[in-house]
Amino acid sequence: MTTEAGKPPKPIVFAYLEEPPFCFQSADGAVQGSDFELVTAVLSAMGIDRFEMRLAEFAELLPGLVDGRWAITTPLFISPERKNLVDFSRPVWALVDGLLVRSADGGRLTSYRALAAEAGARLVVVANQVQEQTGLTAGIPNERIIRVGTQEDAVLMVKSGCADAYASVAMAHRGFLARQPASDLAVVAIEGALPAGGAFAFAKSSTDFRARFNLALQSVLGSTWHRSMMARYGFAPEDF
Repeated sequence: MTTEAGKPPKPIVFAYLEEPPFCFQSADGAVQGSDFELVTAVLSAMGIDRFEMRLAEFAELLPGLVDGRWAITTPLFISPERKNLVDFSRPVWALVDGLLVRSADGGRLTSYRALAAEAGARLVVVANQVQEQTGLTAGIPNERIIRVGTQEDAVLMVKSGCADAYASVAMAHRGFLARQPASDLAVVAIEGALPAGGAFAFAKSSTDFRARFNLALQSVLGSTWHRSMMARYGFAPEDF
């Protein structure tokens, strides 16, 4: 993918996940969410008022940047491995992991290590998200980690009893339950979890466009509009 005068190929395509409160479709099919509103505001500040949305599965996001299917992805955790493949904007949030569990299990499954220590306990993750490696590092055997393609698939694994916990960003768990309340599920804050930064991702060939995007992003982050928008989606000031 090449750029000209700091612009990515047209049309500009923004790839996103169905993952409230970051991005999600309303009943009428319109995309909403904090990441969607933020990218809209930043592109508008760059003079770009029209762009395409593309719903993707997590495993597609980075390959889609590399092969030019889209120009920007919804913000992802920044990791050294991902930085080998793509470039990132400045961070737009800093969030901690959480576990989605059945309500009856909330008192005992409080960390990755607790899952590792409980014989037979199974963790479900969206494949290739950072929580997969975190679980392995904490000692959960590979054969007790179930990998699926979407948030919805992971939630169903927990509800059905096929998995004991689903690891993701705690905010994503809360966003899911806010839209689809389930009294049999609970969000557990992982003991000792530290916040990690997330940012929009770009192809390495989009250097000029990413630089222009970062300048516009800097003008939006922390503004009155930005603080109000993030609060509407349940983010606390320390989350961004």
